[in-house]
Formats: sequence, structure tokens, C-alpha cells
Amino acid sequence: MADSIPVPFDVKLMNIVSNLAFVVVALMLLAAGAWWVLRQPFFPIGGIKVDGDVTHNNAVTLRANVAPQLAGNFFTVDLARARTAFESVPWVRKAVVRREFPNKLRVTLTEQVPVANWGDEAGSKLINGFGEVFEANVAEVDDRLPRLDGPIEQAGQVLGMYRVIAPLFPPYDFSVEELTLSSRGSWKAVLDTGAEIELGRGQAEEVTARTQRFLKTVTQVAGQYRRTAADVEGADLRHNDAYALRLRGVTTVVADPKTKKK
Repeated sequence: MADSIPVPFDVKLMNIVSNLAFVVVALMLLAAGAWWVLRQPFFPIGGIKVDGDVTHNNAVTLRANVAPQLAGNFFTVDLARARTAFESVPWVRKAVVRREFPNKLRVTLTEQVPVANWGDEAGSKLINGFGEVFEANVAEVDDRLPRLDGPIEQAGQVLGMYRVIAPLFPPYDFSVEELTLSSRGSWKAVLDTGAEIELGRGQAEEVTARTQRFLKTVTQVAGQYRRTAADVEGADLRHNDAYALRLRGVTTVVADPKTKKK
């Protein structure tokens, strides 16, 4: 029996290329067909489950507000855009959105937890424990929250300073109701008594040292004028190794004798 004639290499190569081309085209057609099918309204989103923190939001209202912003079906909906839509809702800090077969979206929310008011009283800004400023209905928060203010890009620094100096005051029967960082980097605190305390510039260690010096001596200084620490209307701690004090009912201004009535 005669030996079979070997297939030339170029013919083998041509067959391989043809087979590969056929497979590639078939896969492309399958992919295109699958993509076309997935984009058809055969797989609508059947519902949105909301869980996690919904203290300030109602799950039904959330779904009603966000659903119109979702385009596409279960397979084509943009989860990133869906997350952004949920995070744009007041009080929502973070949203995690994922598909849940066969036809639902599950959203897990983390709400904002305010630790202080931010800015002036007419505003609606709050600040959370991460030093992030957000807007919400301030009527829903505890009215005993302190008020912080300063350049918004330094909100985290303001919160950090508040956490450092606020604990210094309660042992002396004071509490810090407001803390402000000026555009020049100077700190000012307003106490529950209404006293305004100029804390000056510097890092937390410097401000703390000046504050502690004031708190440890203010009762004694006020006592020299027959006043108590509660009579302090203001103090300026920006002086080296000393501070200026303004006491209720005490003045250092001497009346001009010429202005006295005869």
C-alpha cells in the first residue's frame, strides 16, 4: 500500500487559521447576540431592597426617589451611577449596590452620624466623626451639639482640635459650645457661659498648654476682683506667659474727673 502524501505545511497553516477565524467569528456572534438579548426589556429590575442605616430615611421613599434615575435592566444598570444616586440623598454617607439574582438590586446604606454643627447658625451643614462636612436638616439633630467653623478644607483639623481641648473644660465646670478657626489660623472658643476665649495660633500642644494655664488660674484671678470664673466674659490667651481677662462688672477704665457731675 502506497504511503499517503503528507499535507503541505502551508495547507495545514491555512486550515488552522480558517478554524480559528471561524471560532472567533462564532464567539463574536454569540457575544453580540447575548449582549443584544441582555439589553432587551426581558430582564427588568424587579425591586430594590434597602437595608443598613435608614434612621433618617424611609426605604420606600428612597426607592421612589432613586428608581427613576436608574437606566437599563438588571444586567445593564450602571451600579456606580446607582450608588451615586443613593449617596446624593440627604443623610446617606455611603451606599453599596449589588445585583441580587434573579432580578433585584440590594442596597446597603451607611448614614451620616453628626458630631457637631458646622458654620453659622443660618446654615444647614453638619460634620461627621470623619471630619466630613455634609448638608442635612439640622432640625433632626440634637440641639446640644457643639458648633464648629473654619475653612471647609480644614474641617478635619477643626474637629481634631475640638476633641483635644473640649475635655479640658468640664473639670472646671465649663463646656465648649463653639470652636472657630480663623482664616489666619487663630482659634477661638465660646463657652456655655457665653465667654469668648481667644486661644491663639499653634499646634494642639501649644493651644492645650495655654488653655490649661488659663483654667488652672482663672478662679484665683477672678477672686481678686470678688468675682468667680462664671463672671468671665472673655479672655485673650495670645500673650506670652500671661493672659488678658474681661470680667462682668469689672472695669479698669478710670473715669475722667472733668466728666463728673458737679
